[in-house]
Amino acid sequence: MRKVESRKVVIVGCGLVGMSYAYAMLNQRACDNMVLIDIDKNKARGEADDLCHGLSFSHGNMKIKSGDYSDCADADIVALCAGAAQVPGEDRLSLLQRNAAIFENIVPHVRNSGFHGVYIVATNPVDIMSRLVWELAETNSKKVIGTGTMLDSSRLRYMIGQYFTVDPRNIHAYVMGEHGDSEFVPWSQAFLSTKSIPAIISENPTRFDMSKLWQIEMEVRNSADKIISAKGGTCYGVAMAMTRLTAAILGDEHSIFTPSVLLNGEYGREGLYIGVPAVVDRNGIREIVNLQLSRDELAQFHLSCDVVESAYRELAPQFV
Repeated sequence: MRKVESRKVVIVGCGLVGMSYAYAMLNQRACDNMVLIDIDKNKARGEADDLCHGLSFSHGNMKIKSGDYSDCADADIVALCAGAAQVPGEDRLSLLQRNAAIFENIVPHVRNSGFHGVYIVATNPVDIMSRLVWELAETNSKKVIGTGTMLDSSRLRYMIGQYFTVDPRNIHAYVMGEHGDSEFVPWSQAFLSTKSIPAIISENPTRFDMSKLWQIEMEVRNSADKIISAKGGTCYGVAMAMTRLTAAILGDEHSIFTPSVLLNGEYGREGLYIGVPAVVDRNGIREIVNLQLSRDELAQFHLSCDVVESAYRELAPQFV
């Protein structure tokens, strides 16, 4: 068995998200060995060379190369970033058929390499793609993790921090549900340090307004559309989320994020992947955190689950 210190990550898909992730990984020294795989082998080779040429400016000694699926055999993590890009005006669910077909080709190659590590899924619609990876990989669901609402939660904390003029790292709040239009914020579980944000607002009605938080929730939900309209796609934020998730796995941190994970009765649902708070360790998902949602929040969560389930059922029969 290899030592944990080897920390090998394989990235499948050298588009904007994949290479933003690779660049963030290099700068944060998040692993020791990085392998890039792409259907365009020349592109993967060029991207690997480009990253290697900056190694003398980095603070580590990462080994970076392009490769093929055989390189997955001894990897700790395989990050799936391949897929069609979301275009302006297109919702994430409309990507489903195209990206499902791409993953039907990729995942069996990874599985057949002998890979037994953790899959990180970034491709949209990420909840459904994560479930598809689990089905195709024929592995423990705890080892298949989608980025879920991690980025949405980071956006939320940033915006709440701006509103209260507080460092977003001191904001403890989550976006839950689908990484998409049905996602929602359980405000009953939102805290500034250890104090409930709704309580802060009720105690300071002349300074703060709950309607502003609902506006923030809407802004978070529409953030990706605004960025896609402005620059054609999102990449840096999700790459940072992936890098943070990678560090938590390789470092066996037992940290809590809101990845897309398989529910097995939590929140009254099972059999689907969706964004919920979960503890992440060396083996993937250690456990799901059950928040005490209000009745309205639980209804919103079930609605989001229904959206994801419905979209999954629309997949062509060969995928399910």
